[in-house]
Amino acid sequence: MPSNKTSVKRRSACPLNASVEMLGDRWSLLIIRDMMLRGFRSYKEFLESYEGIATNILADRLRKLEAYGVIAPERDPSDGRKVIYRLTAKGIGLTPVMSEMVLWAAAHEDTGNEALVKEIQKDKEGFVAAVRERWAKENLPSTAKSAGS
Repeated sequence: MPSNKTSVKRRSACPLNASVEMLGDRWSLLIIRDMMLRGFRSYKEFLESYEGIATNILADRLRKLEAYGVIAPERDPSDGRKVIYRLTAKGIGLTPVMSEMVLWAAAHEDTGNEALVKEIQKDKEGFVAAVRERWAKENLPSTAKSAGS
């Protein structure tokens, strides 16, 4: 079984440092959020997110997330000229972490999206399972998707 670990030079060998180096800026986390919760897959969708990411920053963060194996680019089946992105197994593995971050922020700050917070609070395991299941289906090869339809 191939390893999904990247081996890059880091400031330290601390696991938390590795996480921060991969995901420690707000844009990377918001891109992952948009993929997990909103199903965003295209560059255009990420640009239209309400936080207003600049095109150069978006391109940079997508490259970094790809380099770390969190997302993977692929050709859009409906238009082969376009690239869409999918969460990899490594990216999907962030679902419980992102859920905890949502709950932590809602507990300590004045935040919005009460519906999401309540959904996670009500059934955290079910929420995580649903995100994993949705992306597992997205990661099927195109032939398996069409056979299952």
